[in-house]
Amino acid sequence: MIERVSTEPGKFVTKTFAVNVRTPIISGGGEVKLKDREKTAEAWAWDEKLTLEFNNSHPAIAGIDITRTTKLPTVYLLGDSTVCDQPSEPYNSWGQMLTRFFKPDLVVANNAESGESLKSSLGARRLDKVVSTMKPGDYLLIQFGHNDEKEKGEGVGAFTTYKADLKKFVAAARARGATPILITPVQRRTFDQQGKITNSHGDYPEAVRQVAREEKVELIDLHAMSTKFYEALGPERSKLAFKEGDGTHHNNYGSYELAKCIVEGLRATKLAKYLLNDLTTFDPSRPDALESFVMPASP
Repeated sequence: MIERVSTEPGKFVTKTFAVNVRTPIISGGGEVKLKDREKTAEAWAWDEKLTLEFNNSHPAIAGIDITRTTKLPTVYLLGDSTVCDQPSEPYNSWGQMLTRFFKPDLVVANNAESGESLKSSLGARRLDKVVSTMKPGDYLLIQFGHNDEKEKGEGVGAFTTYKADLKKFVAAARARGATPILITPVQRRTFDQQGKITNSHGDYPEAVRQVAREEKVELIDLHAMSTKFYEALGPERSKLAFKEGDGTHHNNYGSYELAKCIVEGLRATKLAKYLLNDLTTFDPSRPDALESFVMPASP
């Protein structure tokens, strides 16, 4: 929510932000089918409490005022482990970095979860949960693909079941007066011998693009932007954007840069008015220098 705020002795800075608090209960009946880790390591994401974390060498908090509000527009996120609020470092996802780039008159509700596909997210009633609190003027950012492409069976595929389920998410948001925004799956770190990223997602990115065209939905092509990002770093330095030994999941730096990609894509949508005024444009082929990126470790 807040990045690099420094104060001199006797000086005070006031910051305001909005935080989404939720429980698994779905209004109208039933509840989200939580995974075991969501009841243990990730329990704070689903309890009725507000969890605050203060980092760096000398966090100095003079006071906290908490006010309940239900009037702010909400940006809901649905997706997989590359989107969700990861429970501990070094894992991090762009969804949990996105909050840093918005003004306080909007709230982000990250309902993504590791291991999810469109099909499993529907089965766990994550879409039902989002829709149950969605109101006109809200937004739904949707990014799947990493796990959908692993599903097998007769007729299962990018241009069949995946597209059909994706359209269900789009229709559900629109039925509540919300605006869906589709996001192509972020690339994996799969370099060829020429130092170029290969497409490990098959037809799934193109399936998202097709749905965006057919349903006239805004599209953020994170697949294309992450390709530029990884190739700008190169086969070796790009490792430093990921959790060590992992070619799919990112660390703080990687997820921060990918969040900037998402923000750049949002500039062409109605969400642009909620972005912080001091943000500069971002070119994924010219990412922030690794050497100058600093994010204090979580306690």
